[in-house]
Amino acid sequence: MIVAILYIALVIVLAWSIMHGRKVIRTERTDAVFGNPIRTQGGYHWVACGVSSLLLVWFTFSWDAGRAFFPNAANELCQVAKLNRAINPIRSAFPLDNRHLLGTRILSRDLHQIELLSEELSKLDLPDADRENLSALIDDVREALVLQASSEYMASGISERFQDIAIRIEQLALDLQNDEFPGPVDEAQMAEALAQPGWGESSTEIPVLPQTERGRIFDAAAEIMAGITKDYSETRNDGPELVKRIEEIRQRIGELEAAATQETYKDILGDIEKISKRVDDFRVFPTQVTKGVEASLVLLEKAMQDRQGALRFIDTWALPGGDILAGNNACSEQGSGRWLPKPSDTLATFIWMADPAQGYKGFPLFWYKMKPVSEMVDFIVPDSIADLIPREYGDHDEQGNINYGFKDRIYSFATGDFDSFAVPVPTGHIWDSILRVLAGLFLGILLGVPLGLFMGLSRFAKGYFDPLVELYRPIPPLAWAPLILTIFGIQDDGKIFLLFMVAFAIMVISARTGATGTQLSKIHAAHSLGASNRQIIQQVILPNSLPEILTGIRISIGVCWGTLVAAEMLAGTTGIGFVENVARKQSDYEIIWMTIIVMGILGLLFDLIMRFVIEKTIPWRGKG
Repeated sequence: MIVAILYIALVIVLAWSIMHGRKVIRTERTDAVFGNPIRTQGGYHWVACGVSSLLLVWFTFSWDAGRAFFPNAANELCQVAKLNRAINPIRSAFPLDNRHLLGTRILSRDLHQIELLSEELSKLDLPDADRENLSALIDDVREALVLQASSEYMASGISERFQDIAIRIEQLALDLQNDEFPGPVDEAQMAEALAQPGWGESSTEIPVLPQTERGRIFDAAAEIMAGITKDYSETRNDGPELVKRIEEIRQRIGELEAAATQETYKDILGDIEKISKRVDDFRVFPTQVTKGVEASLVLLEKAMQDRQGALRFIDTWALPGGDILAGNNACSEQGSGRWLPKPSDTLATFIWMADPAQGYKGFPLFWYKMKPVSEMVDFIVPDSIADLIPREYGDHDEQGNINYGFKDRIYSFATGDFDSFAVPVPTGHIWDSILRVLAGLFLGILLGVPLGLFMGLSRFAKGYFDPLVELYRPIPPLAWAPLILTIFGIQDDGKIFLLFMVAFAIMVISARTGATGTQLSKIHAAHSLGASNRQIIQQVILPNSLPEILTGIRISIGVCWGTLVAAEMLAGTTGIGFVENVARKQSDYEIIWMTIIVMGILGLLFDLIMRFVIEKTIPWRGKG
């Protein structure tokens, strides 16, 4: 119900945003000419239009909307799929989905291969006697193939059997159109069917037992059709003359193989034997005996379409991009309904994983833990600071008493060996990924921006560092990942260093481009006013480089996220990439899409922050 209400609300928002946008276009008056960035400001109704369009596509093609509005549709289509599965062995033999009969396709294929064997035989250097034997054998196989299509050599009872199958299929078509078919409802069976978990509520995607009257009709028809198909599959055109020909061909092949000495001769015999074994299937029938079955299948298909009624419309428009297929014991979604998880299920999975007590693989998704301040001090303060104290470390006396001094207390403080209160700190897969991105990005900016500016101002720096940066910059980050993970291991050091390498190259290029793009007139004006080199860098070059530098940071954030996830998938025990990698191995599409959405939202938040920073830092950009 919630999904249905939300879907209707999204449709309303989409319609409103389009109408409002058209109204604004007609009534808006602005002095900004085409190309002026001011014309791109505002327009939040188009944001609503884009978001609602995306969500509507997701709800529709994941079949979440179809499940909300038509909860019984999947169960009914499951019963239709059962009937289609029962029909397919017969249907595939007739020109309904294919353009030719199965027998026609078999004859065309085998006769073509016989002709290829004849051509190959004419090119081989064989004794005349061997060539004649093989040629005669090929002619016999060709004749046996043709005899299958002849009504003169057809097995007895074939016409009657095909006629019986056609009558039974026609009767099934009439039953489908009969409102009293398949008879009274079995209360026990219906209670068992209704007790099944609903669509998507268990590992069995779709309840397999029929829960509606329409479902009962198709389920009963599928059982009847399965018996008809079994009888058809057991039908063989094994007339006595054809069987005799095949036995003679096999006997001759055995005799020739026993006397064969040349490998090419044996190869030709092997190919002939393969074709003769296909004849032994006896699946080719005279065309005239199959017409009745083909006509009855057409009637059955029309009866199925009529009985489905509005279900065909629901299947096409409410459940687009795929089908529901029936297996031996279950029905499953195929197409977009399978690989595109439903928004409601994805949200439920996220809520389930967001529970700190649940998490993923024993680690919360995003939560906090109480961390002693002493551990933070141990991480920040180096142990060697105690060595700078001019006194000696304490020792013990003859009674075993340890005399701790001021230097020992400093060492205990630096190593975090003291009692302290605890403070909440973030923890979880999401936080670990964010922390790695921020650390790698910070180091890349800290070292990349000064070097880029230096390269933009110094011939030496450009000549010395440019080959080094340009040599590794085009190399994909994943190419470095195995080497870095081998050196640093699976801990955070390797992942942060990999992200640093990615951000460093981007920031160097951005800062160098900004420095070299500064207008000479501004630099000359600063020199004319008596500015020092340091003042020129601070007041002229750096402000003019900020647009490129901040744009480089935006680019680095996106590239770092993609690289981080790949690194966490290669090696790691926490992080969004680790979660997605485990889910990929288990084919858990809901968790995979949940991680994708989380990464997209985090990337969007980072980008929005950068947009705000750019707007506040360089508001003059594009207005010069």
